[in-house]
Amino acid sequence: MISLTINGQRVEVEPGTTILQAAEKLGIFIPTFCYDPELTLVGACRMCVVEVERARTLVASCCTPAGEGMVVHTDTERVHDARKTNLNLLLANHPLDCLTCEKTGNCRLQDYCYLYGISESEFSGERKNYGLDDTNPFFIRNMNKCILCGLCVRTCHEVNGAGAVEFMNRGFDSKVTTAFDDPLENSSCLFCGMCVDACPVGALTPKQSIGKGRPWELTVVKTVCPYCGTGCGLELYVKDNTIVRVKGDGSSPVNRGQTCVKGHFGLDFLQSPERLTKPLIRKNGELVESSWEEALDLVAAKLGRIKGTELAGLSSARATNEENYLFQKLLRSLGSNNIDHCARL
Repeated sequence: MISLTINGQRVEVEPGTTILQAAEKLGIFIPTFCYDPELTLVGACRMCVVEVERARTLVASCCTPAGEGMVVHTDTERVHDARKTNLNLLLANHPLDCLTCEKTGNCRLQDYCYLYGISESEFSGERKNYGLDDTNPFFIRNMNKCILCGLCVRTCHEVNGAGAVEFMNRGFDSKVTTAFDDPLENSSCLFCGMCVDACPVGALTPKQSIGKGRPWELTVVKTVCPYCGTGCGLELYVKDNTIVRVKGDGSSPVNRGQTCVKGHFGLDFLQSPERLTKPLIRKNGELVESSWEEALDLVAAKLGRIKGTELAGLSSARATNEENYLFQKLLRSLGSNNIDHCARL
């Protein structure tokens, strides 16, 4: 174990642990933009800089390994000045439309500016003026709000494997885009939406949630995705009994926060006016609405008159593994082994 001191508190960590992780173990907050424990460490944003005694410069805590006997300070005047300068540089070329931005209340840039008392940038100069990219049906890309943290790029390459976006150009002209700056639908993008979830600012906004509610108005409900039998965990963001957005559940051991395009954006059927809300029973040649009690009694009566070998069941890939297990147990308890699954269709 490695022993070090952070803000006067001693902590022991395993070799390879970063200063940021050691600080988190002590409950010490360090701001970050480009850090994600599931991705490679790059130390690009420099918001997490800390002061290490006997070190020549401030170091990025997210990618600097903890060393034996290291003495670290995270809240010195030198550290605060560096973080404020970084925020001022970001704000110098960032739209200040926080009143109407969909990310308000869940934007790290906004939170850190509030934390360090910055309302506008001390710097002035040329500003970027990219057009909004709303060509795809799932989310809007506003590169004027991009802070070039690279989370979306690394997520696309390292987690999804699509590699649809990358950094283009250098210096002031740097931007995150596709090859040859083509529209996303002409790239290898799978529209899984994980880049949207990773973005710490308002550069990527899901269309389905625009104008549907602020983060503090939403209730988070954890569930299982209904689209296939994998059983991915989802977090539903609900307002007034309506789901306004979905993201992967990072605590789920099945998908660890990852999603596909269906689980992330396929919500339209939930509030569809064509969706059945009551059972239908055929009477006099026509389907009419009935109660659940009447429908279940009818099914039970008909099943009771069928011999086991004459009974067959077809299960669904959209049911969970647990539901499919119960279904086959039910059929076998009724004396039938004639059970199939729709996945092969």
